[in-house]
Amino acid sequence: MRIFAPNTVVAKSRFWYFLTKLRRIKKANGEIVSVNQIHEKRPTKVKNFGIWIRYDSRSGTHNMYKEYRDLTRADAVDSLYQDMAARHRSRFRSIHILKVVELEKTEDVKRPYIKQILTPGLKFPLPHRVQKSSALFVSQRPSTFY
Repeated sequence: MRIFAPNTVVAKSRFWYFLTKLRRIKKANGEIVSVNQIHEKRPTKVKNFGIWIRYDSRSGTHNMYKEYRDLTRADAVDSLYQDMAARHRSRFRSIHILKVVELEKTEDVKRPYIKQILTPGLKFPLPHRVQKSSALFVSQRPSTFY
């Protein structure tokens, strides 16, 4: 079971929470042998992640699929929690992460806000720049728009 948590105490608590939902087992009848942090193979490469979640809102339980572009799985999940708190006012305790998948192919990306970044030869315009001049005082203001 892969659990995303800020520290080991929360990770153990979430583990027992999900295990009691999956199987009929209590804390008294089980033991956590080890808690390991999983590191990325390439933490400097930007990747696309698809995340399936189930969360409880004020009106009911909802399933959702979201996509994020980040360096690591943990950062993508952190972005998910921030995004869900901002857009849907959902708390950490009400979000259940079902699956996190790295999207290798560009055809697998579904959301348009991630697709627009994947276009080849993408350039960002710089419309408001100040030209550097060698003179200290110039008689006219610089033109910053192109």
